[in-house]
Amino acid sequence: MVRGRSTTTTSFAMLGMLAVQPWSSYELTTQIRRSLSRFWPRAASKLYEEPRKLVELGLATAETRLHGRRRRTVYTITPEGRRVLARWLAEPAAPPVLESEQLLKVFLADHGSRADLLATIASTRAWAREMAEFDGGIAEGYLGDEPPFPQRAALNTLVGRYLSDISEATERWADWATSVVESWPEDMAVAGPDREALRVVAERARR
Repeated sequence: MVRGRSTTTTSFAMLGMLAVQPWSSYELTTQIRRSLSRFWPRAASKLYEEPRKLVELGLATAETRLHGRRRRTVYTITPEGRRVLARWLAEPAAPPVLESEQLLKVFLADHGSRADLLATIASTRAWAREMAEFDGGIAEGYLGDEPPFPQRAALNTLVGRYLSDISEATERWADWATSVVESWPEDMAVAGPDREALRVVAERARR
């Protein structure tokens, strides 16, 4: 390993993509945005830096190739990179971390207006519908005669179903939350909780 450099989860995400096939930096970034950004979002600048770090660590190689009249660097995973990736896959995974500005605004909505809260819930539902359509488009591609990366179809379906279930659950939540908030007075501080919703949450812990 190179002093001052170490692998991160983003490193392993990159190695996983390189294990599928060699990619240029641009292709890697594009593919990661398409396939991983829903559950491992990272800034483009970080994604462009990562392949060079993998080369420094001996986990990937870099080769300059001509693409038309332009030169591009293509990265390929090394045998050591595959071994490191396999060791990481065998380790216990960290639990998921939910980050949602929309839920934060719902949580703090009593410092704003009921209309603002309803608008936030509506934007949450719109996001969920957009993601459902995005996931549906990918699923349609795999149902076609020439699916992308057919050797990965089974694994991608596992992840795709999980993400689609999240979108569906978010849409259901937004529909329920809208109906609840619409019944509240303008002064949200005097609104009472939905006791049936509390019972549902409590019962889920006992299953």
